[in-house]
Amino acid sequence: MPFRFVHTADLHLDSPLRSLALRNAELADLVRGATRGALTSIVDLCIAESVDALLIAGDLYDGSQTSMNTALFLAGELRRLDEAGIRMFLIRGNHDAQSQVTRELTLPPSVHVFQGRNKPMLAKTLASGRTVHIHGVSFANPHAPESLLPSFHPPVADAINIGMLHTSLSGSPGHDRYAPCSVAELQRHGFDYWALGHVHQRQVYSEQPFIVMPGMPQGRDINEAGAKGVTVVTIDDDGRVEIEERPIGVAVFERLSVDITGAMEWRDVLDLAARALTRIRHECAAQNLILRLSLTGTSALAWRLRRDADLLQTELTNISAGLSGCWLEKVDLLCREPRAQDRQSREPVEELSSLVETEVLPAFGFRAEIRAVAEELLQQLPPELRQMLVPDEDALEELATNASLMGSADVLAHLHGAAAKGGV
Repeated sequence: MPFRFVHTADLHLDSPLRSLALRNAELADLVRGATRGALTSIVDLCIAESVDALLIAGDLYDGSQTSMNTALFLAGELRRLDEAGIRMFLIRGNHDAQSQVTRELTLPPSVHVFQGRNKPMLAKTLASGRTVHIHGVSFANPHAPESLLPSFHPPVADAINIGMLHTSLSGSPGHDRYAPCSVAELQRHGFDYWALGHVHQRQVYSEQPFIVMPGMPQGRDINEAGAKGVTVVTIDDDGRVEIEERPIGVAVFERLSVDITGAMEWRDVLDLAARALTRIRHECAAQNLILRLSLTGTSALAWRLRRDADLLQTELTNISAGLSGCWLEKVDLLCREPRAQDRQSREPVEELSSLVETEVLPAFGFRAEIRAVAEELLQQLPPELRQMLVPDEDALEELATNASLMGSADVLAHLHGAAAKGGV
């Protein structure tokens, strides 16, 4: 019989809500419980597939939480694995290093948590007599600026060797640098499979040997969009490795762009959005689909959509609610009115809009002022949120520019509405 296991990482159990746009209480509850649902689904998969082991390559938790509810939930899932005869191997990542739950929770004997320089653990003896050994190194502290690869033992001779490591490798956009090492260094170490964690996007870095980042099994906001899953691994008596990605996430975040160019009536916009929502919901097999909808293109209705954004959000939310398991997280209005070709034919508000766009917004003084306002507001946020919103100088400039564009568009939309009623 081969050795089969499920490889996952970065569950971030009970991660706090990261989207301020989740004003829908029912949707907020869904997202809040999604990480637990992902672990339950993973355990269900392990039992259904009768695998030998579950490997979690770090960040089972989300930080220095002390909730015993989390501990009780985890204990229940581990008990299900234990009763099914499935072992679990766990390493601590940077977030786990801040948590006391694993240290305080009494774990079943079938669960092994790697510490520092542990000896490899015997996981199974195959029918051929070859043994399977699992190696792992945990984070002792929330930061690991140096490579942890020197802490690993050499491969066990004449055996199948699997390594577990929480690492940013040589660096990944949107992820801090942790336990850095290169793919070439992992290849040279001599293991048959590297079960990695930390980077939330799935990536197979090598097939000789397999070096796999499974990605997180459950996204938590729109910046972690797309279907998520785990990796099912089969290693036969001859050491041949086969991998298969399995979808897991109970909720999938996606971005949806709808071009409303040419739409003349409010109903036209709703019809275009409804068709796009129906199409993407049918294409998504996940139990729940959470969408950020962007309306793009040019339409004479652009000003009205901005002025009555609350009504638009309500109507589009009602449309999505009619599609089973479809949720609308936010509507972004990126559409604009058609440009008037003849300057003399423009209405006063159109004239003002042109002046704002061509002279006010690009002006050095205005840009400096809006940037100063953005910097002042950022100082009111916790450091981790500031880092998330503005990781570098370019991001600050983009934030200020987008705020200017969106703010001016909203003001002009209301002026346009007043003009249409004869108020300007």
